[in-house]
Amino acid sequence: MFLRLGLTTLCATLSFSVLARDITLQETVTTQSVNSVAVSNDGQTAAFTRVLPRTPYVDDDGSSFLELLVVRGENDPIPFIADKQSIRDVTVHGEFIYFTSKRDDDKYTSLYKIALNGGEAQRVFSHESSIRDYALSADGRYLAFTAQEKADKTDKELVKKGFKAEVYEEEHQFTHAWLVDLSNDAPMAAQLTSDRQVLSIAFRPGHEQLLLRTAPTALIDDNYMSSAYQLVSFAGAQESTFSTVGKLGKAEFSPDGRYLAVIGSADYNDPSSGRLYVFDTQNDNSVRDVLPDYPGHVKDIDWRRNDELIYLGHIGTESEVRAITMQWLETRSLLEPGEAIVVDIEATPNQSAVFARAHRASHPTELFRIENQSLIRLTDSNPWLADITQPKQETIRYKARDGVELEGILVYPTDYQEGTRYPLITVVHGGPESHYSNGWLDRYGSPVKYAAQQGYVLFFPNYRGSTGRGVEFSKMGQNDYAGKEFDDLVDGKNHLVEMGLVDTNKAGITGGSYGGFASAWGATAQTEHWAASVMFVGISDNISKFGTTDIAKEMHAVHARSYPWEKWQWYLERSPIYHAEKARTPILIMHGKEDTRVHPSQSMELYRYLKTHGNVPVRLVLYPGEGHGNRRVAAQLDYSMRLMRWMDSFLKEGKSEAPAHELPHAEQLN
Repeated sequence: MFLRLGLTTLCATLSFSVLARDITLQETVTTQSVNSVAVSNDGQTAAFTRVLPRTPYVDDDGSSFLELLVVRGENDPIPFIADKQSIRDVTVHGEFIYFTSKRDDDKYTSLYKIALNGGEAQRVFSHESSIRDYALSADGRYLAFTAQEKADKTDKELVKKGFKAEVYEEEHQFTHAWLVDLSNDAPMAAQLTSDRQVLSIAFRPGHEQLLLRTAPTALIDDNYMSSAYQLVSFAGAQESTFSTVGKLGKAEFSPDGRYLAVIGSADYNDPSSGRLYVFDTQNDNSVRDVLPDYPGHVKDIDWRRNDELIYLGHIGTESEVRAITMQWLETRSLLEPGEAIVVDIEATPNQSAVFARAHRASHPTELFRIENQSLIRLTDSNPWLADITQPKQETIRYKARDGVELEGILVYPTDYQEGTRYPLITVVHGGPESHYSNGWLDRYGSPVKYAAQQGYVLFFPNYRGSTGRGVEFSKMGQNDYAGKEFDDLVDGKNHLVEMGLVDTNKAGITGGSYGGFASAWGATAQTEHWAASVMFVGISDNISKFGTTDIAKEMHAVHARSYPWEKWQWYLERSPIYHAEKARTPILIMHGKEDTRVHPSQSMELYRYLKTHGNVPVRLVLYPGEGHGNRRVAAQLDYSMRLMRWMDSFLKEGKSEAPAHELPHAEQLN
């Protein structure tokens, strides 16, 4: 049944009954969550997808399953498709739910629809390659989508003959824009672009135009740093471009097609798109920064009327939802900070309700409706969580050694007793252009409730360079790799020690990507502060990192602000391998073997340096088939088990040698 849950009735700190129990690591990595939502024109029906992780030791390896459900008003959600076939990009148009899927005898991902009142899924259109992003015109006549060109059969034949040479960064295929008139008896797709990578596609309301976000190449670096929004006609002619610089986020046209709202960057060196701009097409595409000096970051937008834009903002460790009018740029609150951490929003033109995906410390992402400054909860994907003990979780603030005000999320041990000092696990976010919010933080790399049950304090710091506190704060770590940004982590640890909460000799550090860099730095350059470290897909050599990553342009623009050849020695000294000889912190290193963002050689380098010095326990674990983060549940569970075993060995048990590398997976098969 539906639940009306506000801050007063469901908060991060729950009292639990005698029936409350501990969570397991397997349950941590298999929680279900709502991962997309689309709303009908009348605002009364929402179609959404729910992530169903595979069951460890039972299901074969693979990505999570998705199911499609529909909720009307405040009734229970109704399952529509739960056949474990792929479901992506759900939209509601007229009386149908549209989605992309590769089903039955499909050779490529195709477009499907299913009636809002139920029935069988029907194929709408298939292409000669997989359909990626798509959009439907308001009258349903036209379909626009992105896809690559048909694969060349000659290339396949050459591969069979052994001609498999790969030309690095020169053989990427463009993803193009295509347009289909579905009113034809045998609709055919017309290709609209040829020389640019198309990243997204949408119709401009009331016009025979498409809004494309494009980049000059298919490289991820150009996606990040060199993309732009442009209008093209149905014939493919470019008609205008919206002038922006740096990173770009979502763009949405007002219902009448006059205004284009864009989440963009303050400048080319802004680490994260989070500024809100509105272009007026009736005034030569003049642009206004409608939220100047916004103290947080705009995460999502949607129009509710021609002159009213709804936006989601993340400020500090909380989120807010507000409406802004175009005439006077007046804003008013729809949801105040502290109710939940809203992930994204979905508004319907001329309808009052706003749907939101949101999470709290007590549950993963669920579907809500925002009404009258409150949240109406529409889904409960994990009812068993009501039986799990919930540790106390709160935002804390502290000062860095240079006086900068910092924030972080603190989780207390489940059986916390004032005056007792506990072992600490500090979890460092990646980016660094991201931040922790005071919501659901349980992940395979940070099993919050499980660790709290084991008597750990967990700390999630938003060090300088994090988002959520405006552009200036997010730039504070630039041109200072491993400098004050990582000192902030030590200062956070020391603050918890001064609170009387943490044992200074039992502090561990972990994190992925840039958080893995911090974990490696903590185990080497700052080894005296940390008794255990778990590094994931992290950086160990800033010189070789630049030459092996797929985001070198982004690294220079929004992180380093310099090149290695401009100061070789500085880059070397800001690399954990440079400090390997002084390392005394046991470190577990884990990495996806197919990682293109941070090459596995980064982990291999640090492992070999530390192994050769022989001063400290070190282990390297590689995950075949995984990239910059583990996506499959078996790899996630394996990671969680290794993480907790490492921390237990050195923070709680006082071991001096690495624990056994074998895990009891085989026993679970029986």
